[in-house]
Amino acid sequence: MVKMISKATVIVAALMTSQAALAESVKFDTTLGSFTVELNSEKAPVSVANFLRYVEDGSYVGTQFHRVIPGFMAQGGGFDKDMLKKASYGPIKNEGNNGLSNDTATIAMARTNNPDSATRQFYINLNNNGFLNANQRPPGYAVFGKVTQGFEVIQEMATRPTKALPNGMRDIPVEPIIITKATLIK
Repeated sequence: MVKMISKATVIVAALMTSQAALAESVKFDTTLGSFTVELNSEKAPVSVANFLRYVEDGSYVGTQFHRVIPGFMAQGGGFDKDMLKKASYGPIKNEGNNGLSNDTATIAMARTNNPDSATRQFYINLNNNGFLNANQRPPGYAVFGKVTQGFEVIQEMATRPTKALPNGMRDIPVEPIIITKATLIK
């Protein structure tokens, strides 16, 4: 009986450890404050691995939230403070059909009309945006985590005045909201 309990304890501990490994987080410091995103590598392994490449290579630092639409989302990671496009790794496979929904405070990969075009840009949902899910708009936009701390910083972004550029880009905060640090938390 003692051996069975100790084996069960070992198995439970191993499962808890592997779940903890899946629940990596990234803390972002911005010019408006900090927020933390918990990543879901179990349901979105390709998106999480891709996102972590940019965190680990340091290239999210100095980028801005370049598209903020109140009641919708805040998008960042692709442009520096001067709105110059940052270099990207190759595009990834869309994981929009992974069972995660574009709910309030979730983070997802931004992409073009090509489903498999996501690179470095991400967005954080300010509201439930079910119309972006695969079941409503195939193939959907891949959610890969959620904000677990500091969501009020994202909400504050949506209160800031925005502008449009002559090239057609819109909803750009007049005062750039810059990522000053991105830290992986295991």
